[in-house]
Amino acid sequence: MTAPGTDSDFTTAAASVSSRLARALLTRPLIVIFVLSVILASLISPAFLSTRNVFNLLQQSSIDGIIAIGMTFVILGAGIDLSVGAVAAFGGMAVAILVTQMGVPAPLAIFISVGLGALIGLGQGLITALTKVPSFIITLGSMVSIRGVTYLLTDGKPVFGVPDGLRYLGAGFVGPVPVVGIIFIVVTIAAALFLGRTRVGRYIFAAGGNPEAARLSGVPVASVIAFTFVVSGALAAFGGVLLTAWLNVGQPTASQGVELYAIAAVVLGGTSLFGGKGGVLGTFVAVILLTILSNILNLAGVSPYFQQILTGVVLVGTVLLNWAIARRSMPMA
Repeated sequence: MTAPGTDSDFTTAAASVSSRLARALLTRPLIVIFVLSVILASLISPAFLSTRNVFNLLQQSSIDGIIAIGMTFVILGAGIDLSVGAVAAFGGMAVAILVTQMGVPAPLAIFISVGLGALIGLGQGLITALTKVPSFIITLGSMVSIRGVTYLLTDGKPVFGVPDGLRYLGAGFVGPVPVVGIIFIVVTIAAALFLGRTRVGRYIFAAGGNPEAARLSGVPVASVIAFTFVVSGALAAFGGVLLTAWLNVGQPTASQGVELYAIAAVVLGGTSLFGGKGGVLGTFVAVILLTILSNILNLAGVSPYFQQILTGVVLVGTVLLNWAIARRSMPMA
């Protein structure tokens, strides 16, 4: 007879914990990975959870995170927007030119730059929705063209001399909290409320999940899809504005590759690449997680080139994990 507290009890308890972790990994993989990453980072650097470092993480995450929030709208609608990096650079250059060379007040310059981004998104969205051409083809062409226009604006030269009023948005603080981090949180909450509490938000899920059924139910699918690209373009341009404000320079080469980062964050956050499932709160957590992973790799002295490889591996691995979870949740025939 086995006495209490023996190795058998320990083995049973360990098996129970392992089973719960496995079940949690399959049902809430993002949360599990996030918690494990925080624990690992804390072990590597005791100062990781300090107030200063937490707010530094928020600041580092915010600009690309805002762009990823816009990407979430497009992917929920079963699309892909590869132009967000180019639109961000265009928006950043536009606001820099408006305030430094044309004397436009900063608030108006921001409004114009974001509006131009929204117009770019509208054009891409309408072409995608009306022609049925895959969005990655449309936005791939736009990515190249918009980047070229951005270079032409100043012959490829950066624009310096951003006024302090604009710089505050990207580099200012409210107490210890970065202003850009507050903006990121506000944008995320507003997007989550819009998607969850408005008719258009529900239409986005319907159009992305099953466009034909949505159309038969009276959903204006083409308009809804176009709207998701408007949001993506506007937030990409706004991210570019904030980047210019943070760096104190409009840089035509800015935000190269951010489109892949945004897609990785959206998918890692649980939004299906096939549309109709997910949300911006998952994207928010995923953006912070990717920043934490980058910090861990930097602390470990890992080459930034290898970090790019890891981002691709994380993206593919997450897609496969989400696919496996979806298969497990399907009813048996």
